[in-house]
Amino acid sequence: MVLLSTNIWFWILLPVLGILIAIVCFLAGKNAGKLKVNSQIQALREENTQLEIELAKCRETLSSTGTILSVAPIPFSPKAAKAAFGRRIQQDDLKLVEGIGPKIEGLFHNFDIKTWKALSETKVAKCQEVLDSGGDRYQVHDPASWPMQARMAYEGKWKALARWQEEHKHCKL
Repeated sequence: MVLLSTNIWFWILLPVLGILIAIVCFLAGKNAGKLKVNSQIQALREENTQLEIELAKCRETLSSTGTILSVAPIPFSPKAAKAAFGRRIQQDDLKLVEGIGPKIEGLFHNFDIKTWKALSETKVAKCQEVLDSGGDRYQVHDPASWPMQARMAYEGKWKALARWQEEHKHCKL
């Protein structure tokens, strides 16, 4: 009889002890994860502080020299453009961008976006605003890739632009 009651207590205490160990391990692991994240946050804060100090030094140097760096415009090469596209390309022709036709180009001109550089620096939301200004018939157009295509044209990456347009006919990403 004593042996039977000992056996029952063993089977009752074993799962209870297992559950307690699982809870302790879970809590210890949870706290260890928090400590790791906290140490990463602290390291990033220290790095950010160092970068802010470097930025302040750069700004101080720039203000003391009084010079502003100017970026030279990228020269347009009609020969390279023609070699990539197989036809003559006019500089800053927005119609070169897949999805932009003469009427959409006119809408961009109304917003004083007349060059590949200007279009490449335009946010997609602004491109959508330009399209919306034309009315409902322009809702089918998706300007998501237009700034990227314009940047390739501005930078003279003709082969890459032609290849991209071939792979993404009708601006389907």
